[in-house]
Amino acid sequence: MSTERLTVGQALVKFLAAQYTERDGKEQRLIKGTWGIFGHGNVAGLGQALQELGPEVDMPYYRSQNEQGQVHIAAAFAKHSNRLSTFACTASVGPGSTNMITGAALATVNRLPVLLLPSDFFANRIPDPVLQQVEHPTEHDVSLNDCFRPVSRFYSRISRADQLMHALPEAMRVLTDPVETGAVVLSLPQDVQTEAFDFPSSMFEKRVWRIRRPPAEAEMIAETVKRLKKAKKPFIVCGGGVKYSGASQALAEFAEAFGIPVGETQAGKGALSWDHPMSMSAVGALGVTSANTLVEEADFVLAVGTRLGDFTTGSKTTFPASATMVGLNVASLDAHKLFALPLIADAKTGLEQLSSALTEAGYKGASDARRKDIAKRKAAWEANVDEIIRVKEPEDLAQGEVIGMVNEIFTGDATMINAAGSMPGDLAKLWRPSFEHSYHLEYGYSCMGYEIPAGIGVKMADPKRKVVVMIGDGSYLMMNSEIVTAVAEGLDLTIVVVDNHGFQSIHGLQRSVGSPSFGNELRFRDKSRALSGDYIPIDFKAHAASMGAHAVFTKTEDEFRKALEAAKKGKGVQVVVVEVNPEKRVGGYAFGGWWDTPIAEVSEQKSVKSARKQYDEAKKKQVLFKS
Repeated sequence: MSTERLTVGQALVKFLAAQYTERDGKEQRLIKGTWGIFGHGNVAGLGQALQELGPEVDMPYYRSQNEQGQVHIAAAFAKHSNRLSTFACTASVGPGSTNMITGAALATVNRLPVLLLPSDFFANRIPDPVLQQVEHPTEHDVSLNDCFRPVSRFYSRISRADQLMHALPEAMRVLTDPVETGAVVLSLPQDVQTEAFDFPSSMFEKRVWRIRRPPAEAEMIAETVKRLKKAKKPFIVCGGGVKYSGASQALAEFAEAFGIPVGETQAGKGALSWDHPMSMSAVGALGVTSANTLVEEADFVLAVGTRLGDFTTGSKTTFPASATMVGLNVASLDAHKLFALPLIADAKTGLEQLSSALTEAGYKGASDARRKDIAKRKAAWEANVDEIIRVKEPEDLAQGEVIGMVNEIFTGDATMINAAGSMPGDLAKLWRPSFEHSYHLEYGYSCMGYEIPAGIGVKMADPKRKVVVMIGDGSYLMMNSEIVTAVAEGLDLTIVVVDNHGFQSIHGLQRSVGSPSFGNELRFRDKSRALSGDYIPIDFKAHAASMGAHAVFTKTEDEFRKALEAAKKGKGVQVVVVEVNPEKRVGGYAFGGWWDTPIAEVSEQKSVKSARKQYDEAKKKQVLFKS
């Protein structure tokens, strides 16, 4: 057997460079490059391998400013690439590696493939404890990297060089499996990274991993057709799996052919263009009138490619108890949710099967009267959006008006990115996407700080597309350092920082559950030492400029519009700061839907008591069980 003598780090780089994915006849590199920050745990091992072999095997290295940020970059790249390609991320032992845990959780929750290569203590245990090692008094083989286990889909510690041959194929299998994918972690002791072994040459030959498209069982298709034919007012919920499967066109044709309205999750928004006749916008706790009034009366719900998070299900109050639920999902875990009939299949394949079966069964779909009713509700909501985004006071802007201007100037062809705060709710209601990747919102983990790194990942996945990061001031303060990375990589990226003086989303929730304002706004302490003094004057413009971005501050409609137009034409990182009135909020349109946020059962505050009473009433609407 032909062999190559390489270190573990070198073998890892050569192997990753030879991995490809294929779906529908199209091949692409699985691991497009490696992000990393070097320390004593990886600079002489994996770092040396990347420097020596990276250019030779086309494995580029990118330097981030924060280990969590680099995982967000990889996850966003994978999301925009429909999970067909991703990055590897390396970090040094100790805090460098544990900084990646939040990113790992985000990737796993959202079912996004990322490969994490955290460094670990010495496998030989001679330098013990090594710098940054946390010791356990009774478990000598426990390390900080064990913290990755509950947030990873695959975990392996490579304590011997020969283990790499068997761990790597398993890691690739999980990364490329549409059901099992998420964070994949190979923990690399720093001494093992540098150890040499005679690896089989065949290990470094090109390997193509086919992304499978499993079909649904014929019996389950037949049962779905039977139930749908009985329905008078069916409804579709579109999740992120529609995009990952490349099923947007199949869904558009299916919904229009049979006249079935479609409500979107945060991950699914954009799968249908906003002007598609059956696109009813967001559904659930963050939903809108067009979708929520239709789902409230639905007698059949087809959930396609969605993990059915609590905002979509309204904490199990959105969908009527009497409605027949069918879950079309590649993952059995998701297909069975809400006591649904499980239609376990790839979203595109399943929709095509279902469409053919319905046509063969003579299913005509919605009547003309039903289609007119759907169109009327859609038109009413779009008129409502027009009113919300219309600027009423040009010198005292609302967040909804800012969103409208960004959407108008950059259009629905740009990719808009967001993750946390009050903007996810407003964007779900107001953003008008024109194609499946024009709305990129991470809401499975709703991770503050994701936005700017995600902008980098999306721009790298789709360099010709305009990318706009919308981020609140509170989230900006958590992960702004990746502006430096975007500047260093020469990326054209627009970042809109909405300054509303703190965590106004949770501030609004706090007051809605009866609690007085406390600890959520960016304020000085007052004379009583409470955090209720004046707003802290933070100069976000100067801060962004100090990291190499071109930055402007705006407060009026005219200033903001001019800044956006300039940013759209500009090169490099463009940061537009806009101050908005925190009390000018977009209203809620959940109707029967709701979001379960428990309220104190005992309190001396009247407002809390009142909120608890309303909470107890709302809980009665939850669907606890269906046979």
